[in-house]
Amino acid sequence: MNEEHARAAADIAEVEAANTAFYEAVERGDQAALSGLWLPGEDLTVSCVHPGWPVLTGRGDVLRSYALIMANTEYIQFFLTDVNVAMTGDTALVTCTENILSGGPAEDGDALGPLVGQLVVATNVFRRTPGGWKLWSHHGSPVLAETGEEDDEEPSP
Repeated sequence: MNEEHARAAADIAEVEAANTAFYEAVERGDQAALSGLWLPGEDLTVSCVHPGWPVLTGRGDVLRSYALIMANTEYIQFFLTDVNVAMTGDTALVTCTENILSGGPAEDGDALGPLVGQLVVATNVFRRTPGGWKLWSHHGSPVLAETGEEDDEEPSP
């Protein structure tokens, strides 16, 4: 493998590790770790779209949204599938499917409430910084369940 291919493979591995660290921080409810994974400052304004939410822009709003989610989620686990990394220069684009298992507190005690599964397709954009690859943007969109119903309309001629 030539030097250019070795560097590209190392970059891809670093981006994959940063992407994994993002999901692991959310699973642990670790706001400090999560904050360190996003681009610092406001030079390149970060953005986030949670499924069903409007676009959030700026570190403050994005990090507050995660604090709110983590404060109201007793348990969350991500199983990532279909992970794909594309790179150009100092920007990396990661697409994946988030297979999410989550649960909130039970209504009548200290046990965990019912677990809920959800599929979300996500796009995570990373930028290379002196401190490693940092998130610039996260966009999650729900995958709608298939109903299995056939389209009743006849195709038009």
